[in-house]
Amino acid sequence: MTELGPVAWPPEPIRTERLVLRESEARDRAAFIELLASPEVHTYLGGPRPRDALEREMPGAPERWPGSFVVDLDGAMIGQILLRRATGHRRPAAVGKADLGYLFLPRAWGFGYAAEACAAALDWFDGVLPGEPVVLTTQTANVGSMRLAAKLGFTEVERFHAWDAEQWLGLRSPVTPSA
Repeated sequence: MTELGPVAWPPEPIRTERLVLRESEARDRAAFIELLASPEVHTYLGGPRPRDALEREMPGAPERWPGSFVVDLDGAMIGQILLRRATGHRRPAAVGKADLGYLFLPRAWGFGYAAEACAAALDWFDGVLPGEPVVLTTQTANVGSMRLAAKLGFTEVERFHAWDAEQWLGLRSPVTPSA
């Protein structure tokens, strides 16, 4: 995965009805560690990272890069949205396209935050890179992620087997700017 390309970063924080999408800050470090060490979050992602290793390796201020948004609810990080260029993707249909990823802390599940945050990130993406398609990959066993992909307008391109599980690759057609 590489950067998105000619995108001014960071953007102004993106505000939704309940959330703020913003760049990471030093105050997010503990939430990032919790997110990356969570067995629930990583059920379909190959398993969590060891908390002690994360505590040692994570910088005081988590890394920032274009397309990486912290999802903030009432001043606290509850998740992360990633929009990155899929360069080393296993599927030819995804290579070179923007790839949407998301991780949310289990305590934030079931409230519609992921849908709200992903929709806001995709709206931002459509504004800065109009006409670009976006892909999303998830395990078919991840029912919540499959529902979210459909809600966000992703349609199936293919299913394939990787990482010892059936995977789903979806495509969100580019939004064309109105003339």
